[in-house]
Amino acid sequence: MIDVDLDLQLASELTDLPTLAHLTLWSRHAIQAQDKKDDEQAKELTIRVVDEAESQELNGTYRGKEKPTNVLSFPFEAPEHIELSLLGDLVICAPVVEREASEQKKSLEAHWAHMVIHGVLHLQGYDHVKDTDAEVMEGLEIAILNALGYNNPYAEQE
Repeated sequence: MIDVDLDLQLASELTDLPTLAHLTLWSRHAIQAQDKKDDEQAKELTIRVVDEAESQELNGTYRGKEKPTNVLSFPFEAPEHIELSLLGDLVICAPVVEREASEQKKSLEAHWAHMVIHGVLHLQGYDHVKDTDAEVMEGLEIAILNALGYNNPYAEQE
């Protein structure tokens, strides 16, 4: 399995957060599911866990949306002819993830796993703007989460 060099930055006041081991595991599975070329080079990424003010500022600056969001992805684009194993950065808003998990009647751990996997897939070029792309990305998310023992995040929870 691919090694993941994960830089974790905690900038949230919340304390009920996933461990570095969980974040690394979820990231590794998302990378492994997409990486079909048997590349054993370690992959690097940063996950920054923030509160709503920082999420809203970044979401406004980079997406033109003046509200906090669950996860933002910033893929790294290497200069031409330079190969680096850096995937990019994820910024995850802990209060939004916590609130969504409660509203959607999901376990907090399962929702964190989904947000990390979703974000890492974005770092690898997946998108969900078009319906056909969303089907591919969501199918991959469901398969990865299922392999990790989590339910389909898109199924209605009871």
